[in-house]
Amino acid sequence: MTAPFFVGEVMPIYTFRNNETNEEFEETMKISEMEIFLKDNPHIKHVFKNAPAIGDSVRLGIRRIDSSFNDVLQKAKNAHKYSTVNTR
Repeated sequence: MTAPFFVGEVMPIYTFRNNETNEEFEETMKISEMEIFLKDNPHIKHVFKNAPAIGDSVRLGIRRIDSSFNDVLQKAKNAHKYSTVNTR
């Protein structure tokens, strides 16, 4: 199931480099299609431009939770008698 704002399948965008011309380009395809593409084109290599965002920016200390989120936690705690949710 895809999110309502997406139309069709959502596929990753891969960056490639042509080793003969040193040209870089991007293509959108499934990972299985990428593997076939690279096998059929040995002069083209997959280039990693950006690492995927792994981790929670709040837990990593990069940003703080919005103060209104505490209200959401408080409502959840009040709605569930035995909740162990911590609120500030």
